[in-house]
Amino acid sequence: MIVKKYRSEVVSVENPVADIRTVTLRPLEKAYKYNPGQFLHLALDEYDPAGPWPESRCFSMQSSPDDETIKITFAAKGKFTARMAVELAPGKVIHVKLPYGDLFQEGQDGKKSVFVAGGTGITPFLSLFTSKTFAAYPEPRLYFGVRNPSHQLYAANLEKARAVNPSFSFKVLNEEKDGRLDIKTILKENGPAAVYFISGPPVMIKNFKSSLAADGVPAENIRTDDWE
Repeated sequence: MIVKKYRSEVVSVENPVADIRTVTLRPLEKAYKYNPGQFLHLALDEYDPAGPWPESRCFSMQSSPDDETIKITFAAKGKFTARMAVELAPGKVIHVKLPYGDLFQEGQDGKKSVFVAGGTGITPFLSLFTSKTFAAYPEPRLYFGVRNPSHQLYAANLEKARAVNPSFSFKVLNEEKDGRLDIKTILKENGPAAVYFISGPPVMIKNFKSSLAADGVPAENIRTDDWE
């Protein structure tokens, strides 16, 4: 797909827990075009087509490409996201450019799919889970680690995923009670022939990818959302 710039309006900003915000955007001129698992660049400063693209940050699109709007989730951890927390409000007009990435572009070849997500790392998976294309994935399974129950914000999305693909199953681990995700246990439960999709904090992605490779999972069966 060709990367395009979209003038967009903020429809809503949800703040379900103190450190997390979910923003819904709608296009003002042309419909968004992207595939599940892709990401966008979001700019806060005004974009002049005659000049360079403003400072921006990358965010995974968690909504299905079948939807008219796009949702992104972020934590205000740095200078740019702190600006986002202050400046993004319903009615504000901003610019985004998309799509980027190819997490799910290679398609499935009948192999079992295992999705491993830490925190807001689940967002690129949600764009697939709620899309009609998810129905073609054989025996998909999700392992989702959250800091505590208040950070499990996606129950409705996961139930929708089950409606799209009845063979979908998932486990949600509460870090405070159950401990962190254990990639060796996940591998033991699913085997080296499965395709592993990993998304979460950079350190988690790096460690899980190295562990799977060391335990014999082929490189082509390890796919990561590590554009950060």
